[in-house]
Amino acid sequence: MDKDYVCEDWGSTTEWTQIKVTAKLELLDEVSAVMNMISNYLQIEDYSDIDLKTCYGDLIDEKILNADKTIASVSVYLPADGGVSDTVSFLRGRFDELAIPVEISISGINEEDWANSWKAYYKPIRIGERIVIVPAWEKYNAKEDDIIVRMDPGMAFGTGTHETTRLVIGLLEKYVRPDIRVLDVGCGSGILAICAAKLGAGECKAYDIDPVAVKVARENIKDSGLSNVTCDVSDLLRQVDTAYAPYHVICANIVADIIIRMTPDVGRLMDEQSVILASGIIVERADDVIACFEANGFQIVERAEENGWCALAVKKA
Repeated sequence: MDKDYVCEDWGSTTEWTQIKVTAKLELLDEVSAVMNMISNYLQIEDYSDIDLKTCYGDLIDEKILNADKTIASVSVYLPADGGVSDTVSFLRGRFDELAIPVEISISGINEEDWANSWKAYYKPIRIGERIVIVPAWEKYNAKEDDIIVRMDPGMAFGTGTHETTRLVIGLLEKYVRPDIRVLDVGCGSGILAICAAKLGAGECKAYDIDPVAVKVARENIKDSGLSNVTCDVSDLLRQVDTAYAPYHVICANIVADIIIRMTPDVGRLMDEQSVILASGIIVERADDVIACFEANGFQIVERAEENGWCALAVKKA
């Protein structure tokens, strides 16, 4: 499609601005990677990914079922005064450099509408062998041995539907042992720390730089009835509680560049048996992340991929 730039009118009561980039479905990974430069919290509309088998009989909005499955959209949300013009200019420049044809639109949306508009896409989903992520507002008849994790991610990343989250949860099932200590850096909705606790981990510490994500994660932790999971604000590892080190499992479901930035400092929170579960890495950047880990005294013990995304299990060499 030709690249276009559309600006929609919004009222003076708008609290957030949505920047939405639409492109051909086969370009979704490239578009997502560029949008990740703006924010780690993306709303992805990929209608080809609607799978009736995962919906457990629930109804999906007819507009979604009839949508054009050859295109996809990625949105970020900024405060109404959050430098929208500069952000759009940056995105247009990056997409021009990469020769990616896109349509960019911006529109206003109030906080309540944003927090609820995506719910039509979010249905129960099974991840790994036992974990089932269930929206807080949905009913689900659990099967024997199911581990139910109820989530209301609100405006934070982490519903369990994205490949990066699914990859880490699959690895958590392998590496979580009873009573171990877990650290989740960039926790979003708190989904990984909650899953770790449900799998039998002991003390679970979750951190995010975004106070909104921390608020959402704390609400999810409270609703899960878990007393061994806490969440606080931290810029990567700067405010992490070192009193609980070594952490036996460290989750970092963020992006390649941030994982690379964190790598030189993470070893002080580990022992020889600790494992880092790093995700949010597009396959094209995996070699860069691996090279950084190896340069800092780590070794890759497992690699998992799904739909162009990569997750790594990493230990001290």
